[in-house]
Amino acid sequence: MLRRQPLLLQPHQATVTDLVPTSPSGSFHPAPRYLGGLSAGPLLDRITGWFAPDVAVDLGTARTSVFVRNRGIVVSEPSVLAVRREGAGPRVVAVGQQAHQMLGRTPGNMMAVRPLHEGVIADFDATAEMLRHFLQLAVGSSWMRPRVIIAVPVGITEVEKRAVREAAEGARAREVHLIEEPIAAAIGAGLPITEPAGCMLVDVGAGTTEAAIISLGGIVHSRSVRVGGERMDQAIISHLKRRHSLLIGERTAEEVKLQVGAAAPVTPSLSMSVKGRDLVAGVPRMVQVTSDEIREALQEPVNVIVETVRNALERTPPELAADIAERGICLTGGGAQLRMLDRVLAQDTGVAVRLAEDPVGAVAVGGGKALEHMDMLSRVTLA
Repeated sequence: MLRRQPLLLQPHQATVTDLVPTSPSGSFHPAPRYLGGLSAGPLLDRITGWFAPDVAVDLGTARTSVFVRNRGIVVSEPSVLAVRREGAGPRVVAVGQQAHQMLGRTPGNMMAVRPLHEGVIADFDATAEMLRHFLQLAVGSSWMRPRVIIAVPVGITEVEKRAVREAAEGARAREVHLIEEPIAAAIGAGLPITEPAGCMLVDVGAGTTEAAIISLGGIVHSRSVRVGGERMDQAIISHLKRRHSLLIGERTAEEVKLQVGAAAPVTPSLSMSVKGRDLVAGVPRMVQVTSDEIREALQEPVNVIVETVRNALERTPPELAADIAERGICLTGGGAQLRMLDRVLAQDTGVAVRLAEDPVGAVAVGGGKALEHMDMLSRVTLA
């Protein structure tokens, strides 16, 4: 168990807190805080809440973005923690980008972990600690208690909702709202979701792909599948293992996807060198791969995404279908940046498809805009 141990300062100074191991359970719990020698109670929480900004969080499987009101996105880092195993219990040594660089490179007494899997919390304590770290970076102080809105996948269970709320409360949020990711992404992409007309948004994240038909501020119909950027990375790993007998890690697979990945043929063809371990000889080896080869490897996850969009369109009410035919489909999410994915979707559905101006930050920006308009916030947040 890890807890924050208060260091007593001079009167009228806020405390500085450190993470210290206390038991092997791995839980993270904030210890009492002091201000001017007084214990932090409800009155202090209310005072610190007055000065804390409103914050929107896109708690993604691969990346977490934090939007602060009147400042924009101030944090956008990988959703990764690095933990060192010690005699008294695990200790967090790095969070975000620094921890991401350690993936696949840690010694025996350390591990780099992703606390979210396929859009939902897989490790509650690690998620709470990661969220606390990012919120502190965003608001600039560990004692402020911001009002937070967090984007969650469509169809999230009550247990998963409670896990997200409790993780945010453990990160010292004074008030927690949940908003469905397609709604937040549509607001961030500038779609007129409150009008009596249909909008369609497809959010391709790392863990899930969600296709949603939105009208009058709510989701009319949606389809969600647990296929996204991570599944694409695994497809690349499997392809290189099968065709070249080369074993690579997740970070290398992501680099291959970003540099030469495509959903359809590209002209001119792209190529890059990939380094890994030869499964036959057991020594490091380098191979050359092309965009055509990687396109074949990505065929299965791309087909699942296309089928998900088609299924959503097939169940769209006729009046809204006419609106979508006129307005087109908007793509958001990091996975939506795969080359030619918009053209593949347009060709298969017959509907115009466009990539949002900021596909990665759309969810966080949309959550922030919802916080700025209280009338909208009550309409789009989950109970």
